[in-house]
Amino acid sequence: MKIDLKSLTIKKASDHLKKGDFSAVELTQAYHDEITKKNKDINAYLEVFDDALDAAKQADEKIADARKTRKEISPLAGIPCGVKDNILIKGKIASAASKILENYHATYDATVIKKLAANGAVFLGRTNMDEFAMGGSTENSAFGVTKNPYDLGRVAGGSSGGSAAAVAMDGALFALGSDTGGSIRQPASFCGVVGLKPTYGAVSRYGVMAMGSSLDQIGPIAKTASDAEIVFNAIKGNDLKDGTMIKDNTYTKKRIGKNKPVIGVPRHFLAGDGIDHEVLKAFNEAVDLFKAKGYEMKEIKLPNISYALMVYYIIMPAEVSSNLARFDGVKYGLRKNGKDGIDDYFETRRVGFGREVIRRILLGTYVLSSGYYDAYYNRANAVRRMITGDFLKAFESVDAIAMPTAPSPAFKIGEKASDPVAMYLEDIFTVTANLTGLPAISIPCGFAENSGKKLPVGLQLTARHGDESTLFETGKDFLGES
Repeated sequence: MKIDLKSLTIKKASDHLKKGDFSAVELTQAYHDEITKKNKDINAYLEVFDDALDAAKQADEKIADARKTRKEISPLAGIPCGVKDNILIKGKIASAASKILENYHATYDATVIKKLAANGAVFLGRTNMDEFAMGGSTENSAFGVTKNPYDLGRVAGGSSGGSAAAVAMDGALFALGSDTGGSIRQPASFCGVVGLKPTYGAVSRYGVMAMGSSLDQIGPIAKTASDAEIVFNAIKGNDLKDGTMIKDNTYTKKRIGKNKPVIGVPRHFLAGDGIDHEVLKAFNEAVDLFKAKGYEMKEIKLPNISYALMVYYIIMPAEVSSNLARFDGVKYGLRKNGKDGIDDYFETRRVGFGREVIRRILLGTYVLSSGYYDAYYNRANAVRRMITGDFLKAFESVDAIAMPTAPSPAFKIGEKASDPVAMYLEDIFTVTANLTGLPAISIPCGFAENSGKKLPVGLQLTARHGDESTLFETGKDFLGES
């Protein structure tokens, strides 16, 4: 049968593979052909792996064996996917889109890669990103910006812009991203796809290059909430190599709504001037749709949420400063020779790191320095706990909290590149999930008209710790998925 990539989902593809309508090799080849056709304009992939067809052949053998023996097989068997360039695949380059690691080859598999491989997933290639995941537009990649499939003059978002664009351009059925302050959800919103940031500790970070260790999480970008759920179920779970992991039963599941989840809306936080009117319109229409579907929508207060962005941009650079100290020209990647040992270090980092990475290292080093640690970093952590307390209190009366994913649709390439503060404001709705460790999902909720183009808009839902099931349930219902 003819493979229609546009309408394909993981569930549909898996059913076709099991029936023998087409093979994993044919499916992988179809994605290879689509990437060849589109990637030169979009730059979603930094590299397409030459062994993807070999992996697809192995998946076909597993599927054929399961068909003969009538054994259950993973819905991800034979499913092609993209992998963000900061996630290690043994033997493959993992550059984090940085010159400093341009030729670094991973020596082991990340835990999420091992889990996907065990499920029979096929890795198509590594996707573009902001350098070391620092940015909201993928303009900070050392290897060129990723363009939005809906409008090539606009950004795909970031830092997982390559992963979101790969799915949106039909260059993968799903992709992995990392989310430190919205880096899965914001590009998902910009590209009209679904992106999940799991509960902190639900998915192993072993083998993923750390940016902010108390903030980072790995999650899926997919076409549907159902597909995101399939991938999440495959990659979640305990890992002794990651000391921050939680068990599935760590959190007690609570439910306010008897039939459908009760959804809270912090209207006080949406009243400012920074939200694009088309985004707010799409959000209000989404609220109306929830009401029409029988959901109780409840106005809530999050008293300290206005401080979240400021807190994030103190804690995150501090952790960046610590985590990136290892890239010194000695152990990993690029090495530049200076006048002496310390000059080697400075020269390597000056040449290897981009401007945004250097900016965040400097900010982080400053807030951790003697005399400023208490004034900035400790105070920020105190406010972080207050923000978390606000969300936990809100969840005493609601099951999920709805906000726009981003304050604007995708902006033009170069529009905010020279204004870091304007770029940082793009994270205003997403950073709270990382500061609190709560799970959050972005789902498409319509389009915004801009310069004659229809640009996707995302709706963000946040749930209690460990309650991804409510996000999937609500997301599937909102999107009309069976």
